[in-house]
Amino acid sequence: MVTIPPQPWPTGLAEDVEPLVRRVLAPNPSPYTFTGTQTYVVGDPQGPDCAVIDPGPNEPAHIDAIIAAVAGRKVVAIMCTHTHRDHSPAAAPLAERTGAPIVGCAPLMLQVAGPRSDEAFDPTYAPDRVLTDGEAMRGTGWTLTAVATPGHTSNHLCFALEESGALFTGDHVMGWSTSVVIPPDGDMGDYMASLDKLMAREDVRYHSAHGAAIEKPRQLVRGMIGHRRQRENQILRLLGEAARPVSAFIPDMYKGLDPRLIGAAEMSVTAHLLDLEKRGLAACDGGRWALASS
Repeated sequence: MVTIPPQPWPTGLAEDVEPLVRRVLAPNPSPYTFTGTQTYVVGDPQGPDCAVIDPGPNEPAHIDAIIAAVAGRKVVAIMCTHTHRDHSPAAAPLAERTGAPIVGCAPLMLQVAGPRSDEAFDPTYAPDRVLTDGEAMRGTGWTLTAVATPGHTSNHLCFALEESGALFTGDHVMGWSTSVVIPPDGDMGDYMASLDKLMAREDVRYHSAHGAAIEKPRQLVRGMIGHRRQRENQILRLLGEAARPVSAFIPDMYKGLDPRLIGAAEMSVTAHLLDLEKRGLAACDGGRWALASS
């Protein structure tokens, strides 16, 4: 179980994390967000312009803190890695206050029968420009290049700061926890491919939306890939013992899990099972999963 560090947290304060990057923590701690969502302001603090990455929840105090971190510079772009409700809702009010365009990931709204699967997503997100893999935003002394990393969500982007070698990873890679992959939008096969994509890069550090900076990024990504393969092997072993519903995997796979995270764990297992089904290794019948018959 992950332990959230004791308060006080630096909520609302502009912290300099490297010469071109300031970080502002939003007041939205939870078992899913750790101490809260981290918004980044990119650009020389003494320069004329900057970009804001992941403006976070629509909390007036947090938006005021972002404005303070901008410190009078022109905001060239408000950039969102994805559209979960803890990442993008502040984009519209921040755009109103700064006149900056909203740039980054594509909008996303899921419409499915049954319980709403789009409840975690921000329906207000309306970008002025959607970036594709390799496209860049530029300002005075800084360049942010989009790196498409679907998996956690289908529209997830990372942003590479070319001048320092840092990568803003949103929720794709975090130092405090593995990313949750929730179907139908989240896709485990895409997520693993995106991890492989980061392994092939040479970023020197990661700044994620939750948790401390990651100074050994490839080592962490290698461990995350191994962790997911271990989970997959656990699932295959349990399927080999008996067919079972998703809920029956959790006691064996997640010892000592915070009860508030059981739903997330079930969604992660479901994502693995759907990926195994695509690969012809598992099958579902009447809500019970089993090894696919050869």
